Amino acid sequence: MTKPSQLTSPPPAAPTARPRTGRGHWRGWAGALCSGVWLVLAPWGAQAASPLPLQGQTVRIAFIDPLSGPAADIGRNSLRSWQFMAEHMGGAANPAGVRFVVAGFDNKGSPQESLNALKVAIDQGFRYVVQGNGSGVAATLSNAIARHNLRSPERSVVFINYAAMDPELTNEKCNFWHFRIDADTAMKMRAMTGFMAAQPELRRVYLLNQNYAHGQQFSRFFRDTMAQQRPDVQIVGDELHPPFQSHDFTAHVRSIQASGAQALATGNWGADLRDLVKALHKQGVYLPIYAYYPALKGVPEALAETGGRLPVYQVAYNHSNQAGPIQALATAFRKQHGEDLTLYASYDGIAMLSHAMAHVGSTDPARVAGRLSGMIFKGFNGPVHLRADDHQLLKGLYVSRWQKVDAAHPRSAEETGYTFAPVQYMAAAQISGPTSCQMQRP
Repeated sequence: MTKPSQLTSPPPAAPTARPRTGRGHWRGWAGALCSGVWLVLAPWGAQAASPLPLQGQTVRIAFIDPLSGPAADIGRNSLRSWQFMAEHMGGAANPAGVRFVVAGFDNKGSPQESLNALKVAIDQGFRYVVQGNGSGVAATLSNAIARHNLRSPERSVVFINYAAMDPELTNEKCNFWHFRIDADTAMKMRAMTGFMAAQPELRRVYLLNQNYAHGQQFSRFFRDTMAQQRPDVQIVGDELHPPFQSHDFTAHVRSIQASGAQALATGNWGADLRDLVKALHKQGVYLPIYAYYPALKGVPEALAETGGRLPVYQVAYNHSNQAGPIQALATAFRKQHGEDLTLYASYDGIAMLSHAMAHVGSTDPARVAGRLSGMIFKGFNGPVHLRADDHQLLKGLYVSRWQKVDAAHPRSAEETGYTFAPVQYMAAAQISGPTSCQMQRP
């Protein structure tokens, strides 16, 4: 099998084939984007140098995600990430001068509980909502917020989706008030299968996923996208299991081993990915894993217990050794909370709100949403674009490899002595597709 570390594919503007970790993206975008883009960015820099237009104002953000139950550890880490970024990027640290406050609302992973939390948040005066764990929840919130804003435009609410990946949310189910700042399943799958398809010896893949919308979509999109790129690759197993039920993965591991699979692809996250890793280690099955979420809380510790014998490749918009200002923030987060910063999207969320608010000179959600639509702003890894057609954030993705830290990749994941080191970068243009969104604008 071709060594994945040799399969680098940098953005067109890159002068070398080295995976880039942040700073180089500014130069790459400068060469790739038209000059009109920079006319959009220019006013923000000018305003940042002038008195802060909204100094003294506070914007409250309602975080609605699981804070109890089997996914609570991921939810609490995400909440802390948003609160941390709000603290460190608020006030004089942003071009608007706005102070951000993030409050957690426990939805227990339930769409109905999410609606209850949304009502409480709106009644308490929150006008910005963030959520990410569960596309079903995201669809419920998106619809409810759109209906609320139609009935009560004077109390409009903006919804920032930081992780729910169902492509329909920015296609058939799109609406003006919803903004997704993570790549969707189709984008991530193009990156994953593109990387795997470039390995000519890879011919047999096993799929194992959680039996709900995300896991089902992972399986379907993997099959369809891989068939387009490498029709000779066989899917030798395709299993779904109940999510977050302290599942015993031993039987699955034995099936994987018996299938002759050369690789395992999974959308599992949280406890289900941790338990899968532990079961593979216990059974001595060390085939490559391709996944979206191996950096989330607890998984690096489980991977480290295998002694580096389990090859793991992560597809995500970041990796352990990201350069730029996010590096210092990640270090400070680890020191403050004793856990890794994994939700880098929280940086982009606070950045985009502060830039939009500075530009319109207001915290009013309707005016801010109008500015966010189509906006290009400075994210944690360079300029990114919130496409006006569907409010999908267009950003590149990394494939990174689990390995021991070294001089070039010194940042350890969960202080294990291992890290996720980038081996390939795919620019937004390489992974983004068209949208079928027919957005109704207020």
